[in-house]
Amino acid sequence: MKQILEAILSGDNAAVGELDVPEHYRGITVHADEAAMFDGLDSKEKDPRKSLHLDDVPTPELGPGEALVAVMASAINYNTVWTSIFEPVSTFAFLKRYGKLSPLTARHDLPYHVVGSDLAGVVLRTGPGVNAWKPGDEVVAHCLSVELESPDGHNDTMLDSEQRIWGFETNFGGLAEIALVKSNQLMPKPAHLTWEEAASPGLVNSTAYRQLVSANGANMKQGDVVLVWGASGGLGSYATQFALNGGAIPVCVVSSPEKAEICRAMGASLIIDRSAEGYKFWKDEHTQDQREWKRFGARIRELTGGDDPDIVFEHPGRETFGASVFVARKGGTIVTCASTSGFMHEYDNRYLWMNLKRIIGSHFANYREAWEANRLIAKGMVHPTVSKVYPLEDTAQAAYDVHRNLHQGKVGVLTLAPTEGLGVRNPALREQHLDAINRFRNR
Repeated sequence: MKQILEAILSGDNAAVGELDVPEHYRGITVHADEAAMFDGLDSKEKDPRKSLHLDDVPTPELGPGEALVAVMASAINYNTVWTSIFEPVSTFAFLKRYGKLSPLTARHDLPYHVVGSDLAGVVLRTGPGVNAWKPGDEVVAHCLSVELESPDGHNDTMLDSEQRIWGFETNFGGLAEIALVKSNQLMPKPAHLTWEEAASPGLVNSTAYRQLVSANGANMKQGDVVLVWGASGGLGSYATQFALNGGAIPVCVVSSPEKAEICRAMGASLIIDRSAEGYKFWKDEHTQDQREWKRFGARIRELTGGDDPDIVFEHPGRETFGASVFVARKGGTIVTCASTSGFMHEYDNRYLWMNLKRIIGSHFANYREAWEANRLIAKGMVHPTVSKVYPLEDTAQAAYDVHRNLHQGKVGVLTLAPTEGLGVRNPALREQHLDAINRFRNR
């Protein structure tokens, strides 16, 4: 790994393909024999610092259509938090199921799981059948892994019967010094960004693009009022940028004055601080408060000059979903993914069916959508939202911060990169957008 890193840091990427691939590398793992360690605890009491490990693991065999990537940086997503607390199920169930598919996928069924669904790095090796990428290419990776042997995925690869999220439902993820990906996960690294900045948008940027912009999601148009929950967070910060960039009108819901200020820095002006205004959508564990839905809807109309949201960008889930269905305009769209506050949603169906509203489920993105989202990053039209960066050794603390919502935007992780600030290839473009690139820093 030392020789590979030296070649990359010296700018001699062409030499990477001539160097031996190490037999082992360091990666962040969870262990199958610890899957029951949090049984009986509430989700908030489960501590990723106890379950995430930094291990030395064998380098996996490279198969057809695949690539090994030297990972310079990665990032924390909520799926890594779910993996670390073994919710809603242990990811070893995913790995076991995938391992039964073929002799090649059996590699993934191991007593440890190398996690992580983002990366920026350099291609080390490509397997048979890979023509678009070569060793030395600087890349980022999206997290859609598909087999495409069924007809189901050939209109939209997210519908493939063997669709999985890399690093969550597959092994050998990006929170490591080396990652194994399919070649059709790779995209060019944005040249004006550092390794840690380039690694951070992948999952959330692509997810927000499909959920909000794509015809497979809400199909946002100019002038749409878009209610964005958690507008300064990992997903919401990209939804806010897409809304502003696409001529829509974001109504940003946040939980503190600091998060409201970040939204203003992105260019948003319609902001609801739900903590300051005291919204409580549940009277108790079983009963929602429709008076609070109405108060929330009135506040939105006050900000928009009387308009209800055309689109509600939903990802908190159980805590907010009833309110989201209620406040969407007649004929409006609630587009949902994730459910970080709980998967079992409840809403009053009268407000859905009698007002002709739609609920759309959205999950990550297909290759085309991920490519388009990355292209906007590369052109400096949408910007990374990195607030803090940890070394690989402190990944468990980074995951804990995300689990406890102690972060803003995205939390990055340096894997091979020895320091922040490396990897910029287009300093002129970077200089044009430096303030936007850094607006989440140290928040």
